[in-house]
Amino acid sequence: MGFNDVLKKFFGNKAQRDLKEIEPYVEKVKLAYASIKNLSNDELRAKSEALKQQIKEFVAPEIARIAELKASIEDVEINLREKIYAEVDKLEKEVTEKYEVVLEEILPVAFAIIKDTARRLSENAEIIVNATDFDRDLATKHDFVYIQGDKAHYKNQWTAGGNLIKWEMVHYDVQLFGGVVLHKGKISEMATGEGKTLVATLPVFLNALTHNGVHVVTVNDYLSKRDSEWMGPLYMFHGLSVDCIDKHRPNSEERRQAYMADITFGTNNEFGFDYLRDNMATSPADLVQRKHNYAIVDEVDSVLIDDARTPLIISGPVPKGDDQLFEELRPKVERLVNTQKNLATKYLADARNLLKSEDKKQQEEGALALFRSYKGMPNNKPLIKFLSEQGIKAQLLKTEEFYMQENNRNMHIATDPLYFVIDEKNKSIELTDKGIDLITDDSEDAQFFILPDVGSLVADIEKDKSLSPEERQNKKDEINQNYAIKSERVHTINQLLKAYSLFEKDVEYVVIENKVKIVDEQTGRIMEGRRYSDGLHQAIEAKERVTIEAATQTFATITLQNYFRMYHKLSGMTGTAETEAGELWDIYKLDVVVIPTNRPIARNDMEDRVYKTKREKYQAVIEEIDKLVAAGRPVLVGTTSVEISELLSRMLNGRKIKHNVLNAKLHQREADIVAEAGQKGIVTIATNMAGRGTDIKLTQEVKDAGGLAILGTERHESRRVDRQLRGRAGRQGDPGSSVFYVSLEDELMRLFGSERISGIMDKLGFEEGEMIEHSMISKSIERAQKKVEENNFGIRKRLLEYDDVMNSQREVIYSKRLHALMGERIGVDITNMIYDVAESTVESAKNSNDFDLLNEDLLKVYAMEAPFDKDTFSSTRSNELVHQVAEAALATFKRKMDKLAGVAYPVIKQVYEKQGQQYENILVPVTDGKRVFNVTTHLKTAYDTQAKEVIKSFEKQTLLYVIDDEWKEHLRQLDELRNSVQNASYEQKDPLLIYKLESYGLFKEMIDAMNRKVLSILMRGQIPIREPEQVREARPTQRMDLSRLRTQKDEISSNRPASQDPTKQDTRELQRSEPIRVEKKVGRNDLCPCGSGKKYKNCHGAN
Repeated sequence: MGFNDVLKKFFGNKAQRDLKEIEPYVEKVKLAYASIKNLSNDELRAKSEALKQQIKEFVAPEIARIAELKASIEDVEINLREKIYAEVDKLEKEVTEKYEVVLEEILPVAFAIIKDTARRLSENAEIIVNATDFDRDLATKHDFVYIQGDKAHYKNQWTAGGNLIKWEMVHYDVQLFGGVVLHKGKISEMATGEGKTLVATLPVFLNALTHNGVHVVTVNDYLSKRDSEWMGPLYMFHGLSVDCIDKHRPNSEERRQAYMADITFGTNNEFGFDYLRDNMATSPADLVQRKHNYAIVDEVDSVLIDDARTPLIISGPVPKGDDQLFEELRPKVERLVNTQKNLATKYLADARNLLKSEDKKQQEEGALALFRSYKGMPNNKPLIKFLSEQGIKAQLLKTEEFYMQENNRNMHIATDPLYFVIDEKNKSIELTDKGIDLITDDSEDAQFFILPDVGSLVADIEKDKSLSPEERQNKKDEINQNYAIKSERVHTINQLLKAYSLFEKDVEYVVIENKVKIVDEQTGRIMEGRRYSDGLHQAIEAKERVTIEAATQTFATITLQNYFRMYHKLSGMTGTAETEAGELWDIYKLDVVVIPTNRPIARNDMEDRVYKTKREKYQAVIEEIDKLVAAGRPVLVGTTSVEISELLSRMLNGRKIKHNVLNAKLHQREADIVAEAGQKGIVTIATNMAGRGTDIKLTQEVKDAGGLAILGTERHESRRVDRQLRGRAGRQGDPGSSVFYVSLEDELMRLFGSERISGIMDKLGFEEGEMIEHSMISKSIERAQKKVEENNFGIRKRLLEYDDVMNSQREVIYSKRLHALMGERIGVDITNMIYDVAESTVESAKNSNDFDLLNEDLLKVYAMEAPFDKDTFSSTRSNELVHQVAEAALATFKRKMDKLAGVAYPVIKQVYEKQGQQYENILVPVTDGKRVFNVTTHLKTAYDTQAKEVIKSFEKQTLLYVIDDEWKEHLRQLDELRNSVQNASYEQKDPLLIYKLESYGLFKEMIDAMNRKVLSILMRGQIPIREPEQVREARPTQRMDLSRLRTQKDEISSNRPASQDPTKQDTRELQRSEPIRVEKKVGRNDLCPCGSGKKYKNCHGAN
């Protein structure tokens, strides 16, 4: 017995310990439920109102104190306000902690209330209660409630996801366990069919009682809309508002209201994009999100692991964005790739012949030819087939080991004859000298595709004493310009090479409607609007000869990891998080708790069936389908790519076996195909999307025949995706079976299958046509999957480490921006800017001992001279000088702002007293001598504050203008830096470390430049008009124009012609461009559904 086994014997395993910790909560819920179910309907609702009041009273003292502090802040001197804001922050943190205390206290009663609400709806066609204003408002919008007299009637049938559903669910005990886990901020792992959506109603209801907002995050907009409509009535019955952001346009008032709801459903991407849009807002009216309180992420592993590989980006056009080299250089790359293909094919033919020889030297030459063919074109199908023959893979691995020894010392001998070298595992390509010579035409510069050594060239210029300073600078500029041009050229060639050699159509991407669309390798779904970064997408567009989209610049970006880490509390639910538990803890500090199933799993998971070639494997799959259909069982065939699903469909057509196909091209009929998938003899071929969030229900006849049969046609590189596919069978104790078919030609086996597997196959004398089924082989395959998972985790962690650098900077900028936008703490921020610039200016002058430089800088920034003479400057310590400069600058700033207000007030007074009824907002022009800012200000507030509101508006507008301008440029510099630091690895340096150091330097420069620009504008502010007649009315605030910005979410709208082949048929339904809505349509002259007796247009329809 191992040490771990001994520990388990004494302390139990993790699952047992977790359940032991949760069990007391579940017992308390059961106890509370016994008394709750005896209450009348009105008493049940009164109980939930009492809980809301209990929460409110528990935090009332702190909330009152915060309001008191905020009300007094305007009467306090600017430089003393920071202490008050610090106290406000401290109190807000205390309130958040107190909410958790009181929620823990009321958890049993809240869970019992929502469980009993579910029971009452399942047992009664209607629940009748005394009508409140909230009920009357609901009756005008939804179909599940109507008003009769003073009573509200809640029906147990309503529309969800376009279908009429009848409520028939009540929480069972293991779902109570899951609910407690979610409230605790952990991940609840529950098997398929265990009702994760219903489990979420428990913590969602409990946490929504605070009215601070609960976000339920889904993987697609169909689920977010459906779940909000499906579960919404449970919450609304208790006076909680529910909405879904995916039903409303971005940046609209309706979306803002959706975030103000107690419970908000939406997709992960839209939550992230709304955060980015909010941080590009130019008016408080543009803000839609509020504080990130609590989020429950459905299919948490898909969102926080799979989707987290690519950051969310909002980008916009750049000057000369269409001026790209992809089409110009494409012919050169096509010629290069075709030449390499021919060479690799020749090496493979040579290898076949030489390896047959008995001569050892010829065998070594054959092994080298095989290795060259592999390095030149590793995904060449004849090569893959040859490697599956006995002993060949082992020979290749042995040759690779020889050339890799001593840190690749002899690798150049193997790779020099090639035109470029492919590293398939790391998706990288390196041009050889031979390749560079081929793409460099005779008429061109021999150095056309070779980057110059900038360091040594600049050193040579510095040594040349004959050059004047101006000539020296011109030569340096010429070198830098030459480097930039060649760098773009080399980068374009590399990206085109990747596109042609590593990215395959219908595997990594599809071409639909003249656009390249990425296919998610984890789910098989099209990732709408997502583009490969760094010019790779444009390279693939050039390869496929579709429209190459213009280059864009990043305006705002965040990874999903960093977005979801902003929530005060985060939890998630899924059926397959256990294999990624380490990553979820490392990155998000989320613990995975496995919840037992309500009924034991009866599915038969068989060992993998291993074949030599793909052809034999697919033939065996078709034979198995034939047998299963004859037995009356439904079959779900899982594939890893669109290409394989189409191949299997053609093979089934040859056998005249009726089937449905679900893949990235044909995904719009997903709900209908899944609904049929559990019926007798139905065959469904699906990419991995069928393994995620779909619930296949079986008839009794199918259960008697053996249940759903899962046939996986290939092991995915992630064990979690395979588990998702297996999990479609065996829901709620149903019978079923699952088996995976594997061949030695599969990508996972080819790239990560160990030498041990190929050695075993060779020893067993594995012949073509034979099949091996053994636990040892299945375990070896799982070990290969673990290798890939570790590699993928490393990639995601690296991405996060880079984004963490930007995130710390993002938080600083976004908080400054929010202060400016809301007008809060703006005085404190400007005071800090004055002190920061004073410090950097004095330090710079002190270091060079240059009093004139100090005076020059102070005039540029503060428009004032130094408050001391040259002697004082030389004899006084820096700290004291900084203090003197800052105090003088602060006094100058206050004086100038007071003067500005003094000039503005008489004009505002006259306008308000004579035309106050005519204007609400006015435009006040303010100039710094270079540009004019038309400052929008509220006329009455400006009058009441004696024009101080004008000053505040001027400060806000200046800060927003400068912050956005500098941050956009900083993001562009960071993009360039991230690309350039990758070359540091060639110098045995860590690119991430250099990125951190360089980006910190860039950030400091940006903050200093931003501070100087802001102060320079504010200190020179003047109002050029003095007459009331010159004042103009400000237009009503327009919402931010997002039309020129691109996010990663679009809609497919057009249809294609159909044919008899299911893979060519358009199985998509016609999609309406507007969001799906289930609200009632009430005629303007009809009686209002709220029961008031008035016409709708005079009641709830008045707005």
